[in-house]
Amino acid sequence: MKDDRSSPTGRPTRNDLVRRSPYVWEIPAGYRADMRVPVRVFADDRLIEAALGDASLTQAVNAATLPGLVSHVTVMPDVHQGYGFPIGGVAATRLTDGVISPGAIGYDINCGVRLLASRIPFDAAQDRLAELASALYANCPSGVGVKGSVPLKEKDLEQVCREGARWAEVNGFAEPGDLAATEERGRLAGADPLAVSHRARERGRPQLGTLGAGNHFIEVDVVDQIFHPEAAQAMNLHPNTLVVQIHCGSRGFGHQICSDYVDELQTAVRRYAIRLPDRELVCAPLDSPEGRRYLAAMACAANYAFANRQILAHHVRRSFEQVFGEGRESRLTQVYDIAHNMGKIEDHTVAGEKIRVCVHRKGATRAFGPGFEGLPPHYRPLGQPVLVPGSMGTASWVLLGTEGSMALAFGSTCHGAGRRMSRHQAKRSVRGDRLRQELEAQGVRVRAGSLPGLAEEAPTAYKDVDAVVEVVVGAGIAAKVARLKPVAVVKG
Repeated sequence: MKDDRSSPTGRPTRNDLVRRSPYVWEIPAGYRADMRVPVRVFADDRLIEAALGDASLTQAVNAATLPGLVSHVTVMPDVHQGYGFPIGGVAATRLTDGVISPGAIGYDINCGVRLLASRIPFDAAQDRLAELASALYANCPSGVGVKGSVPLKEKDLEQVCREGARWAEVNGFAEPGDLAATEERGRLAGADPLAVSHRARERGRPQLGTLGAGNHFIEVDVVDQIFHPEAAQAMNLHPNTLVVQIHCGSRGFGHQICSDYVDELQTAVRRYAIRLPDRELVCAPLDSPEGRRYLAAMACAANYAFANRQILAHHVRRSFEQVFGEGRESRLTQVYDIAHNMGKIEDHTVAGEKIRVCVHRKGATRAFGPGFEGLPPHYRPLGQPVLVPGSMGTASWVLLGTEGSMALAFGSTCHGAGRRMSRHQAKRSVRGDRLRQELEAQGVRVRAGSLPGLAEEAPTAYKDVDAVVEVVVGAGIAAKVARLKPVAVVKG
């Protein structure tokens, strides 16, 4: 079968959508002849119009043509256009006859969020927040191509690839409880450094322990509202106290791995006679040598990212001690660390049958419900913590995974606010110096290495995170725990 490399020009319209409930829409499998499954979209009326405004739903329809798909392709309310596969998309493919697609996982493999909690009251800390922001900026290397605080030799990098956050723990960068409160305990199985190119290794060695640029950040927040007191207590979240979010991923290491395999798998598509509507969805069968190699390399990048956030957490703790001193109140405990660009081998029940699948979550986060054995005991009865950052000057959310997320979305939910404006558009419409002044006037202390980079991440460039959260809660694929309000932010 010949590989069709042309991309469809038509986009779904409101008339092509079937509304299944107030927060669930569907593009039926009959919308296009090559679709294998329908597309399920979580959105309200305003967010569905935003999704129709770019190519993200066309990308979801294209993804619905991949071999071995199970049930449906899922689109979250924070969706926006990505490389081949929408950011905010979820797709599960059977291990027996499905494929793995690098574009459906993303370039920043295991980009994720870590939340640390303190007992420091905001009122007691308010006068020292500028000092704290400066300490965080000084201790946590940020920016494009910046070198990290933990330079690696080749053998060290291979250990990071295999061990992830465990490597950071052994080398003194973790506290008791950190790994238990990390997705997969900070280590994805199956990593093989031999599947990683020389170029990726070169990019990865100097960057461990760095924040990077773009939408990566370290943000100090105040717990603004509590909606689930029992869960908040289990997470050590208390009203009007300081918490810290760390948002970053696998840096140039993961980006290079994705680039390498997007190129390498172009020939695999032809070899296995896989017909694609868009070459950016390039893929390989999960049980093929090419598919297994990509999974092994992806796991290396995922483990690198877990170690990276663990080391940054260590630097954040050092910064808090510098400013507030040592003590019970200033000690930062880990709430959770979760990924939103990952391919995971999981068991899910579909139409009453348990099936082993590879769940592609690109700009979507795992949201497993109560009883999941992989959670620490104090979270198991509640469900998995879910971290949903907003943008500078807006709220962020802590949620819980639910039984509904398992039944409706392969144990997944949204990952953030979602862009409504491209980075180029944001830079054209927002001045970084003026934005910094506005944020400071709102009480948000800003430390940024690049004013154009700051402009790219302006709050106006993003959707309303509160509206996104209302959709996932209304649809039953997450439950509210706490709302956070930013008071200081560090960006590259």
